[in-house]
Amino acid sequence: MNPRLDQPLRLGTRRSKLAMSQSGHVADAVRAITGRPVELVEITTYGDVSREHLVQIGGTGVFVTALRDALLRGEVDFAVHSLKDLPTAQPEELVVAAMPLREDPRDALVARDGLTFEQLPDGARIGTGSPRRTAQLNHYARSLGKRIETVAIRGNVDTRIGFVRDGELDAVVLAAAGLNRIGRGDEATDLLSVDCVLPAPGQGALAVECLASDTELIASLGRLDDPHTRAAVTAERSLLAALEAGCSAPVGALADLLADGQVVNEMRLRGVVGTLDGSTLVQLSTTGPVPHSYDEAMALGRELADEMLAKGAAGLMGERSL
Repeated sequence: MNPRLDQPLRLGTRRSKLAMSQSGHVADAVRAITGRPVELVEITTYGDVSREHLVQIGGTGVFVTALRDALLRGEVDFAVHSLKDLPTAQPEELVVAAMPLREDPRDALVARDGLTFEQLPDGARIGTGSPRRTAQLNHYARSLGKRIETVAIRGNVDTRIGFVRDGELDAVVLAAAGLNRIGRGDEATDLLSVDCVLPAPGQGALAVECLASDTELIASLGRLDDPHTRAAVTAERSLLAALEAGCSAPVGALADLLADGQVVNEMRLRGVVGTLDGSTLVQLSTTGPVPHSYDEAMALGRELADEMLAKGAAGLMGERSL
């Protein structure tokens, strides 16, 4: 017997209930593929212990650095991230070996009395820690002829939904994927259409990361990869990277695969940036052939970013921007 088959693979994960759940699903899949035991190694990140709002402590990356450091020190063999938490710059020493099939990318509303967004009263208080959501929710409310008050919140799913249960807020907005992964999808009172609120780039997708030098593990983990998910999120993250270089506003983006009958033959990429009060959005889309390579997916994202910058996205900067 190969002695390595008895040696557990160490999976680095954040300690939150959601992170443990999604890492547990990946661990089960890796056990089935490799025949090796997989143990979860719980790691506390700066984003988990800081009570400051994400914008203040750096946003993207604050949940990732500690996991990556553990990989580089050899304390874990691979790590599972929520893809939307990953910075767009990839360290040379590490590789995202797999992006499994994406969960629902939409944002979900959890509101009092089972209300949908359109049923919320004028002046409703909605909790979210995301400037991206704040801008689009305000724009959505304006389109319905009413106003809302967004309240900055942080915390795990229980904490956030608790604000609604306790009557402090009328509603909170969370990622539908997170609710689904912990078996609480039925608590959503509304799934926000992507025609009204675009998700964060990569929302609903996972990234399974390991050392770039571990070719054997890369090959094993690669069997979990979903090529359509990878193509879509690569285009979304390319858009994000290009806009980050020319615009301070966080970005909403979603790539859809379009089918002609049973054949998936096109990808539509949509992107948005805007002002916090929802008064101004730059929202555009582009459609092209389904990317068959990393470079093609990256090119689609850069193309749309260039169009958005040309339409004024770079001007949506400062305190009023997303």
